[in-house]
Amino acid sequence: MTEKEIQQSPKTREQYKKEKTKEKPQRKEKRRVRVRLFPIWLRIIIVVVTVFISVIAGVIVGYGVLGDGNPKDALKKSTWTHIIDLVNKK
Repeated sequence: MTEKEIQQSPKTREQYKKEKTKEKPQRKEKRRVRVRLFPIWLRIIIVVVTVFISVIAGVIVGYGVLGDGNPKDALKKSTWTHIIDLVNKK
């Protein structure tokens, strides 16, 4: 539109919007089907396994490096019963 046309016929916002929608051909939106590489149930299992491995690694590092103990002892049942006894003060 030229400047003269704009000055001669003032239009409202709604009129401009209607003109824009008329110019563009309306097309139907196609929903694209998304194919997931990993299903959600597999993602949940991976997260749980990763958390479990992280906890075990943290226990080994905490007991072996920070606690000056043997890292293999951190996974023994007797070590955990001793820790539980210390916490419960038996």
